[in-house]
Amino acid sequence: MFSKLSRSIVFGVALLAAAAVGACRDSGKDQLFAISGKLFEFNYRLGIATYVITLNPLRPVGEGQIAVVSFQNPAGGDPIIVNQKIWPKLPHVTLTSPPLSCVVKDKPYAVSIRIEDSSGKLLQSFETTLTSSLDQSVLPDRPLVAGPVYELNKDLAGHVDGKLPGEPKPDCPKAA
Repeated sequence: MFSKLSRSIVFGVALLAAAAVGACRDSGKDQLFAISGKLFEFNYRLGIATYVITLNPLRPVGEGQIAVVSFQNPAGGDPIIVNQKIWPKLPHVTLTSPPLSCVVKDKPYAVSIRIEDSSGKLLQSFETTLTSSLDQSVLPDRPLVAGPVYELNKDLAGHVDGKLPGEPKPDCPKAA
């Protein structure tokens, strides 16, 4: 009988310890969004590379919220700043940079995101990095297609790889 009582006490203590540890975890009640995806998008057809980050709302989104995103500029210089309205009824928020140049494979690039209310008050912030699995040199020198019906770009006639001899290349900083 004593062994059943001992096992019950040990089990009860273990259960209380597990509950206490679970209560100490950060429940994220103050968090509005979670990063659910991040990548470099290489659009070969258009010849551009962009940052893309997806946020999932963790609770209802308020009216007038905006995301202020600071993307490290792969070409060097000042960061690329994007202000984007957050629509309350959408299931996720997609943050995209303008077209980039000088993206280097396996180099981490810094991104910071601020979620602000309509008056500019900080509600949440994120710091993350993105690392490309490709080098931007894989993209064609010019878009492969032009116009609303994706006609072949006449500038690339005879150059199926999208590379034009003598085409000026961006002056990119050396990868560190």
